[in-house]
Amino acid sequence: MVFDLDGPSRYHRQAILPGIGEAGQARIRRGRVAVVGCGALGTVVIDHLARAGVGELVLIDRDVVEATNLQRQMLFTEDDVREGQPKAAAAAAAVARINHEVLVHAAVRDLRASNALTLLAGADVIVGGLDSFETRYLLNDVAVSTGRPYVYGGAVGTGGLSFAILPQTGARDAPATSGEPDSRVHWTPAQATPCLRCIFDQPPPPGTGPTCDTAGILAPVSATVAARQAIETLKLLAGRADAVDRRMVSLDLWDGSHRAIDLDDARRPDCPCCGQHRFEWLTGRGETDTTVLCGREAVHVRPAGDQPVDLARIAARLETLGPIVRTEYLVRGRLPGEAPAVDLTLFADGRALLHGISDPDMGRRLYARYVGC
Repeated sequence: MVFDLDGPSRYHRQAILPGIGEAGQARIRRGRVAVVGCGALGTVVIDHLARAGVGELVLIDRDVVEATNLQRQMLFTEDDVREGQPKAAAAAAAVARINHEVLVHAAVRDLRASNALTLLAGADVIVGGLDSFETRYLLNDVAVSTGRPYVYGGAVGTGGLSFAILPQTGARDAPATSGEPDSRVHWTPAQATPCLRCIFDQPPPPGTGPTCDTAGILAPVSATVAARQAIETLKLLAGRADAVDRRMVSLDLWDGSHRAIDLDDARRPDCPCCGQHRFEWLTGRGETDTTVLCGREAVHVRPAGDQPVDLARIAARLETLGPIVRTEYLVRGRLPGEAPAVDLTLFADGRALLHGISDPDMGRRLYARYVGC
């Protein structure tokens, strides 16, 4: 029996839905979505969008697949852990196995103010699958400054939160004409929503909120939040901004609670971002060069600027100290003489993960000692 993967039936069950139809499905096929964060939320969003036939996916993540990810990060396998695959690359490979029609780009990068506009260029919708408040506020700045939708999601413990941000800066009463921005997603001024800073003006101080390290994470929670992000993204791509849920949905799957919070009156004229157009995260406010990572004893180090490093040269130097692994994306090895043991993963853009420590100052020192800065 010959199986026809290219026939008209692949998206039939989706295209017959009244809210999508053949025209909506055609729009989805032309859509370009950037998913920032290929973890618990991102992998589920990516899976849904790839199977729905989104034309192009840009997958952005700075991390590598680890054993603790397998409990909830749906696109990854034990082989990805053994091979030390970057999450963006492993997710892109999974998309290629799921749907060969989807054009997928893997960016093994740390999204930050200096590269955000470049990495997100051309995306019709930005979806966040992040555990970093800094990056969430950066995406909000990008969305408002460029007039593009940002689909927010967060999950920790047994609860989660999601909502779609349709900035007033991107609203128009008629579709874009020739010469205007190339977004294929449109909404009217009446359909615009508050931005993230209208609702949460500032991120919480470090250490004050729950994390996956302190509260754990239940896989069905992240899957549920991500499914909500995926459906709002598909509505936008299909040209159905009128159907987007403009509320903030909060849920707890363990106790069965569910709240939908009306945001109609939450837009603030004095909002620093969408009201006053001060894009403080996009200009670099709050960026740090070291971060203690959620859920594990590790420090992430970002050198100043955004310059690539010569992995071959550094690998040759580190090989004199002990066994290392080098791929096109990274160099990985154990640093000698450190107690407790510290494993270094260095990426081509100069970032490093130092596993085995939780002291940012020590992370900076070890980076300078073994990589140079």
